[in-house]
Amino acid sequence: MKKRTIGNTEVSAIGMGCMGFSHAEGAQTDIDVAADVIREAVDLGYTFFNTGWNYGNVIDPHHNEKILGKAFKGIRDKVVISSKCGVDFDYEKNPDRPPLIYDFSRNKVRQCVEESLGRLNTDYIDFYLQARIDPKISPEEAAETMAELIKEGKVLHWGVSEADEDYLRRANAVCPISVVENNYNIINRKHESLIPFLEENKIGWVAHGPLFKGLLTGTFNKGAEFAADDWRSHSINDDNLDKYAPLLNYLHELGEEKNATPVQLSLAWILNRKPYIVPIPGMKKKERLTENMKAADIIFSKEEMDKIDELVIGNKEERNLES
Repeated sequence: MKKRTIGNTEVSAIGMGCMGFSHAEGAQTDIDVAADVIREAVDLGYTFFNTGWNYGNVIDPHHNEKILGKAFKGIRDKVVISSKCGVDFDYEKNPDRPPLIYDFSRNKVRQCVEESLGRLNTDYIDFYLQARIDPKISPEEAAETMAELIKEGKVLHWGVSEADEDYLRRANAVCPISVVENNYNIINRKHESLIPFLEENKIGWVAHGPLFKGLLTGTFNKGAEFAADDWRSHSINDDNLDKYAPLLNYLHELGEEKNATPVQLSLAWILNRKPYIVPIPGMKKKERLTENMKAADIIFSKEEMDKIDELVIGNKEERNLES
């Protein structure tokens, strides 16, 4: 597996988004089964694993961190862990698609970090992120809290997910940010405006949702149905399948030329954009581990990149999609 640097930390060029084992994709995967998949990923060369304090469901709200804690027993020094807090789910209002509760207050963050350390079975977390912006907390206050945790050694680096440049700039002035975790894929480009700021401050980008919730896998057909607690239906629906059919067709054609799958091409597109972006696709099956890691070896020509742009952003409104 090729390597990349985010902040000043070397990680595998493809990271592993672990959320799907526990949240937003139907029934939770058995912890032992999921941990076995993650151990296989480590054996293959994956070193960067992304989770969150609230990745779970109404049955087990913190299921995901427990998986990683079990998977990394005895091999903690071989992996880089990213977790986050700042939002929780109001399961009482809707157990399948609960509304968000925002809380990045100092006491809440400290509580979450301690709980994360316990579930992850570690005494430090490599990257700890503010999952979403809490309108009640200023960026300066958020950064001060993280500076305390970094000074104590419980967190090595910090970052923010889904924030604008003003928030990031103000927070970074108090405690330097190492990484942002923002949605990014061939279709959703809305955060590209942050690139000058990221380069100016040597901040890495963890790209969540690199496959547009699975639409870019090219494996779904019209009429696809999902369980009530499976959020992929936001992106994978008949309207989007029609809208992006030309793009998906081109990825299949390009795949025949490069002996690559649409998944590999979609991940490779991100890697070809900037050297400090690390995509974190979900991988619940072992066969996906080998498939995805090969994306790091694919190089696009300028003409191929331009063709993809032409198919996606002929209308500039496409840059503001949410998925």
